[in-house]
Amino acid sequence: MEPIQSITSRTVVLPRTDIDTDQIIPARFLRTTSREGLGKQLFADWRYLADGSPNPDFELNRPEAQGCKVLVGGRNFGCGSSREHAPWALLDHGILAVISSEFADIFRSNALKNGLVPVIVDDATLQWLLANPGVEVTIDLATSTLRLPGGKSVTFPIEPFARFCLMQGVDQLGYLLLKDAEITAYEKQRA
Repeated sequence: MEPIQSITSRTVVLPRTDIDTDQIIPARFLRTTSREGLGKQLFADWRYLADGSPNPDFELNRPEAQGCKVLVGGRNFGCGSSREHAPWALLDHGILAVISSEFADIFRSNALKNGLVPVIVDDATLQWLLANPGVEVTIDLATSTLRLPGGKSVTFPIEPFARFCLMQGVDQLGYLLLKDAEITAYEKQRA
């Protein structure tokens, strides 16, 4: 994982509620334990037509969505079955953060553990973002704030340990490895 201090990007908006993990990455693509290549299957049933060509009406296929690192989704993003493949697919596509007013608990946990930043905002902020696709926002992990155009900032909740791991670019195992010298010293002292 790459360390994340802040993310500045235009937004791409999926104005749908209850986007579940099977819509994010359909179950037929879960045969791999590798993260690479999953971005091609992200939202596959919405992104592609029956003949396999890109659906020009799907938000992520539009020219203005290219290069966007922040996805704004409707309420209850990531509901459904638990699968780490969902944040993997988003990250492989280039999405670094998802903004919503509500995330499914397991999706939020999987996102944080895999380097995807879930940003929870109030309903008024979400409705504004949904109505204004393509605006540039900044997500600042150090201050847990989302900066909107015009200078408005809103804070979002993030567990301190998860924030530390994201900012250091480590997962839980990586965090333990950061403590290797201290663990070794402790074990020598106890021997």
